[in-house]
Amino acid sequence: MHFEKSTFKYLQDLHKNNNRDWFAAEKETYFEAQQNAKKVFGAIHLNLQKHDEIEKSKMMRIYRDVRFSKDKTPYKAHFANSYARLGKELRGGYFLRIRPGASFLAGGFWEPSKEDLFRIRKEIELDASEIKDLLEDQNYKKYFGGKFESVSELKTAPRGFDKEHSDVNLLRKKGFIASRSFSDEEVLAPNFAKEVDQSFKALRPFFNLFSDILTTNLNGESLL
Repeated sequence: MHFEKSTFKYLQDLHKNNNRDWFAAEKETYFEAQQNAKKVFGAIHLNLQKHDEIEKSKMMRIYRDVRFSKDKTPYKAHFANSYARLGKELRGGYFLRIRPGASFLAGGFWEPSKEDLFRIRKEIELDASEIKDLLEDQNYKKYFGGKFESVSELKTAPRGFDKEHSDVNLLRKKGFIASRSFSDEEVLAPNFAKEVDQSFKALRPFFNLFSDILTTNLNGESLL
């Protein structure tokens, strides 16, 4: 199961003609592209289930909520899907977006709750060695460049934390995300679903470590 060139062409055309009249005229083409994306996202879900526990797979709607946005184009020129892990003890989530020229997958903690973010920061403050070891792991570096990304970062340490802390670069983050970009050729390749699965597998040490942090106190005692 793989993405068809026709699906990519539809997304390219939608990007150029992002209006309701064009969308309505090309509704049949949209449904064909959508079904192709659903099948690939479904195949990826089946692969994930072989090595992780997935509670929910959700394909994002193509319609944009423009109420509070300066960009009033009505449609997203991409297909995207999220995969939520099962249960309180399995933290982290998977995400995949397909867009010509800007396809990527990601996983982790995009906007953690205030409580989760504080717990992660307290772990970093106490001892960040396991987190830094994870970033240096060869498999993690291969797929994700040995770094965390974040929607935004503080300019200095968060309130209540030492501005001179040796790991202040980690303390400043408001989220912890691993991401990998794909070229159009990679997305259209027959082995793309398998490549996505290998990338998601490489996230597991990250998810396992952060799941352990978020379900225990600083003494390592379970909170569940």
